[in-house]
Amino acid sequence: QVQLVASGGGLVQAGGSLRLSCAASGLMFSNYVMGWFRQAPGKERACVAAISHYGSMTYYADSVKGRFSISRDNAKNTVYLQMNSLKPEDTAVYYCVASSRRFATGEAMGRMTESDVGYWGQGTQVTVSS
Repeated sequence: QVQLVASGGGLVQAGGSLRLSCAASGLMFSNYVMGWFRQAPGKERACVAAISHYGSMTYYADSVKGRFSISRDNAKNTVYLQMNSLKPEDTAVYYCVASSRRFATGEAMGRMTESDVGYWGQGTQVTVSS
């Protein structure tokens, strides 16, 4: 069966960095757009970053642009989210996702909704202290 196993979350001070990883199994990894959603307490879950099948297109939410970087290694079936200059408002549970939808642009990937997601990881907590 398909599994997305996320790791790398934790507690970090504001201004610090974390790198999330998500190892996928049970699917043809390069057939999927990969992304990261996050959900903060009391807020809706939303896509913060996404990357196309071979990495030619990426999307970042305005709130993380310039600080976060998404990448993927299709040989290792793994997607990464490098998070720098972390802020307390980045505190959330981060979910790795896989979507089989075809998106024409990076902006379209950013409009990915939960209904576009085929598979979810288990979520990893990121807490940024001030």
